[in-house]
Amino acid sequence: MNYRLSPILGEWIDRTQTITFTFEGRTYSGYQGDTITSALYAAGQRILGRSFKYHRPRSVLSLANHDVNVLMQDGQRLNIRADVTPLEAGMNLTTVNTFGGVMGDRASVIDFFAAFLPVGFYYKAFHNKKLFPFWERQIRRMTGLGQVDVTTPHLRTAKRYDFCDVLVIGAGISGLSAALAAAEAGAEVVIVDENARAGGAGSYQIGDRPESNPASVTLTMHLVAAVTSHPNIRLYTETIAAAYYADHWVPLVRREYLVKMRAKAVIVASGAYEQPAVFRNNDLPGVMLSSATQRLIYRYAVKPMHRAVVLTANQDGYRAALDLVFQGIEVKAIVELRSQPSATEALIQKIRSCNIPILVGYCIYEARSNPANDGVSAAVVCPLDWNGNPQLAACQSIACDGILMSVGWAPAANLLYQAGARMSFDTALQQFVPTTLPTGVFACGRVNGVFAVDQKRVDGQRAGIAAVQSFNDRSIVRATTESLSSATEVDTWDELMGSPSHPYPIFAHPQSKNFVDFDEDLQLKDFLNAYQEGFDNIELLKRYTTVGMGPSQGKHSNMNALRILARITGKTPDEVGTTTARPFFHPIPMSHLAGRRFMPERTTPLHDRHTALNAKFMPVGLWQRPEYYQQADKHQDECVRSEVQAVRTRVGLIDVGTLGKLEIWGTDAAEFLERVYTGRFQNQKIGMTRYAVMLDEAGTVMDDGVVARLAAEQFYFTTTTAGATVIYRELTRLNTVWQLDCGLVNLTGARSAINLAGPYARQVLAQLTDLDLSVANFPYLAVREAEVAGIAAVLMRVGFVGEWGYEIHVAAEAVPALWDALMAAGADYGIQPFGVAAQRLLRLEKGHLIIGQDTDGLTTPIAANLNWAVKLDKPFFVGQRSLQILRQKSPKQVLVGFVLEVDDHPTPPQECQLILEQGEIAGRITSVAFSPTLQRYIGLAYMPPNLAEVGTRFVIRCSDRATIGAIVHPIPFYDPNNARQKEPIASQQEVMA
Repeated sequence: MNYRLSPILGEWIDRTQTITFTFEGRTYSGYQGDTITSALYAAGQRILGRSFKYHRPRSVLSLANHDVNVLMQDGQRLNIRADVTPLEAGMNLTTVNTFGGVMGDRASVIDFFAAFLPVGFYYKAFHNKKLFPFWERQIRRMTGLGQVDVTTPHLRTAKRYDFCDVLVIGAGISGLSAALAAAEAGAEVVIVDENARAGGAGSYQIGDRPESNPASVTLTMHLVAAVTSHPNIRLYTETIAAAYYADHWVPLVRREYLVKMRAKAVIVASGAYEQPAVFRNNDLPGVMLSSATQRLIYRYAVKPMHRAVVLTANQDGYRAALDLVFQGIEVKAIVELRSQPSATEALIQKIRSCNIPILVGYCIYEARSNPANDGVSAAVVCPLDWNGNPQLAACQSIACDGILMSVGWAPAANLLYQAGARMSFDTALQQFVPTTLPTGVFACGRVNGVFAVDQKRVDGQRAGIAAVQSFNDRSIVRATTESLSSATEVDTWDELMGSPSHPYPIFAHPQSKNFVDFDEDLQLKDFLNAYQEGFDNIELLKRYTTVGMGPSQGKHSNMNALRILARITGKTPDEVGTTTARPFFHPIPMSHLAGRRFMPERTTPLHDRHTALNAKFMPVGLWQRPEYYQQADKHQDECVRSEVQAVRTRVGLIDVGTLGKLEIWGTDAAEFLERVYTGRFQNQKIGMTRYAVMLDEAGTVMDDGVVARLAAEQFYFTTTTAGATVIYRELTRLNTVWQLDCGLVNLTGARSAINLAGPYARQVLAQLTDLDLSVANFPYLAVREAEVAGIAAVLMRVGFVGEWGYEIHVAAEAVPALWDALMAAGADYGIQPFGVAAQRLLRLEKGHLIIGQDTDGLTTPIAANLNWAVKLDKPFFVGQRSLQILRQKSPKQVLVGFVLEVDDHPTPPQECQLILEQGEIAGRITSVAFSPTLQRYIGLAYMPPNLAEVGTRFVIRCSDRATIGAIVHPIPFYDPNNARQKEPIASQQEVMA
């Protein structure tokens, strides 16, 4: 059946462009400008989704991005909000959270067991250590929104920056008026609206027929035209102001990109959300908000129903009823909740002239389903007694296929709350309104409690002028102020009232199914049960019932939940208060939050040399470093083992120019290092190096490196690659605080470094320098300044890989020449470059930990077995006090080495996998690899001290849930006496031995 109406003035669809798509395997067509929902509804498809918990049939509720009755999936696009998503050719749509399709969802059987599934049932029924894993899997299988396709390509959305004088959020009558007023005062204005077109409620809530007050439509069209043509205004539609952050920073989300907008002033004209009434079966297809009906008609020319019953408590319901009549829809009755309607006499007379009965002081007690269970067949209405309770003896049934709800509004005040506004409850409006706004933040229109059309225009003008005055001299805008309507001040809220809300449009039913939150399938009884359980605070009630925690974020449910709690506790809504409004205002796609990769990428001066050697790169911090060098017809593991063998038996070199490189001079240079690092540096000899560990105030390991003393008042030291920038910034801060007599210089970019390591490292280096490389003159851990290949260098006899080695630091521009010279000098010794993968395997054989891999944000030197590097008897170092306290307690875990009992396991363990003790988690692996030198798997892991004794056996659980036995092993695994770094090896035979 086709529900498309004849052309309507101002409709959003283009009937000349037909779009074909599929839904649940059937082919449909719509028009350019349709949303998915409007196209399907026009084609007669009533059931558009299933509810989250009970799998009840759902359809249009708000048609405004305020609910998730209609979530769909289009291939790899998840959780599409069909109400507002434009129709596109070729869409292959399915509903989410169904078993067998939307029309035959097998999971709908759950609805029959709803009485046994009250709010919080899973907390009680499944709180069993043995049974919960089973029930958790069942619940996860039955719930969820969409099916993730792991092959979905990474979407890279752009990020932009923008600035303006005044940002106006909402392009309804008040927002458009505010933008014009601010622009006329000389401000550069940006106005945004989430809808496809500007105009807000002014474009649909009052129709285009003479009987429906065309002045509102005329005003809206005039304002839109004025805004779009104004040189000082930029209008962005289909743009969501997603949050508010300090200093008027607002993220604007469009489909293709995110804009970080900074404004001098922000005007919130976001309007209000129409609220549903609560009665039995208020979620049936065909029960919708009156504003949704008007959107269907005036935006998409869709006939919402044939015979309607209108439930109202304000003037909007009467206007919506007239809109239905004008489109040839029979209105069976208006059910007026109030005993004394305040609708204008003109509206009432128009309704009566259409022969529509008005049932004053009545409610809808129940909506009855049709035989196909895909819509409404009747509305059961009852008179209300003086206390607002239905008088069931006088109930009557009115046949209909649609029910409109127009019982009130809730301000779209999330951004105001996030900005720090204070709100209070106005009993005349039955709405929260702002009473105190932060500097530079303004509100107008419905969010400000102003509903009458003329007053919305005036309120918008007031806000626009005030916004400009907040950052400009008042004299600048005086002329503009005088040229605008003089009625910019309103004495009382009563003057602004046009559509107040009903205080309690909520009606109990013994058979329940009267839904408060459509996202979570929460019924009225769920809130009563939660209160009986002791959750009598609005924040606690929210968490226990999960009201407002679905994708709609409570836009249609929070106000009713607040009213229910207020009624139960005997408090006013103001006393109950509202829940905390946190970003984001609307759900934002993960692609927008992740954005396009925006990270600086650094390469060392040797990058071209590595590329020529067929290096395969990996990111390390901000740097691109060779992971390994690809050899012809060899797998990565073979290449890495070849590099390891070269270092252990011959000689290798690695680019370590990414290390942080700092220099400090001055009388207090040694004192500064004493305070920063855990070791001693006052007594460090000139020409020697020391390992250094840095902690934070909590005693947690931050970084490590090597400190070389070049002169009495000059030190040169390194940091980890990833920590270079952060550590320099922190050291600069500390130097500012301490005011010591020393200066700090960051040489990370100015210098580069190469580590030459292996049994023949000394022989290779000797060809390029006149420096005496003997053990007596240049012992292990010494530092010397000399020329290498004619290049001034700082040489340190240190090595991360456990072999005789030299770390050679030179000016960055000279390092390519140094690399070439070392490669040439080492040719006869089989020199071979090695990458990060080989370096990490070599260091693991020596038991050296890597900060950030073998430590985390809670690791102390005690847990990491770095006590030897900590001198607690010093007067002071950062983190000392915390460490002294921690040392009085036994550590929960310590770092130990281990080897596998069986080294040919088909799925060897990986980093981060768990260690088990009697089936319970006892620790985790931080590093593990097969050592080609030792011919077995080795690793590092954290485990309780009672398991850390050498020789203790334990169990590792792998990814496939298989377990592997392992044994605690002393570290280092290789060369425990460190002989290979202290004594040179003279011959090839000794090397091979």
